[in-house]
Amino acid sequence: MSRIEQLISEIEEYIDGCKAQPFTNNKKIIVDKDELEELLVELRLRTPDEIKKYQKIISNKEAILSDATRQAEEMISQAQAQTQELLDEHEIIQQAYAKADEIVRSATVQGQQIVDQAAMDANAIREGAIRYTDEMLKSLQNIISHTMEGAKSRFDALNTSLQSSYQIVSANRQELVGEAPEEDAEEYED
Repeated sequence: MSRIEQLISEIEEYIDGCKAQPFTNNKKIIVDKDELEELLVELRLRTPDEIKKYQKIISNKEAILSDATRQAEEMISQAQAQTQELLDEHEIIQQAYAKADEIVRSATVQGQQIVDQAAMDANAIREGAIRYTDEMLKSLQNIISHTMEGAKSRFDALNTSLQSSYQIVSANRQELVGEAPEEDAEEYED
């Protein structure tokens, strides 16, 4: 498990361990902003390391292709050397040409197969790295979205509570003003 996956697990465990916000059916939680930001900062710092690791794997594609090309060139060189030896022997010149062509054809096919396989492996590694990074970013996006929703719902709940209190205080003042004698009621209206 990579360090990024560990950090995401820690964030999920942290969220699971947070207290539920009252009156929210345990769907909204109270989050310590500093602790969550600390985990997100560490995740942000680790992400480039993981990406570098996968870029290094992708960069090995060049080494694989280079090795395949070198092997193909060695095979061709060996084929050419064998061809030259056969040409030196006058009585088997025809056999030498046929053998050389066969070796060159085989080396070319084998070299192309190695190059094709190396390219497929490199593409698979690159696609895997992109998928992995996208999954990590999607997970981070979900965490941020849930955090924003939680903060909005807490603000909305506070605002509703304050409005209710305001209405109660206003109603109480109305009652006080309504029950006072007329001369006192004028004082309260000011």
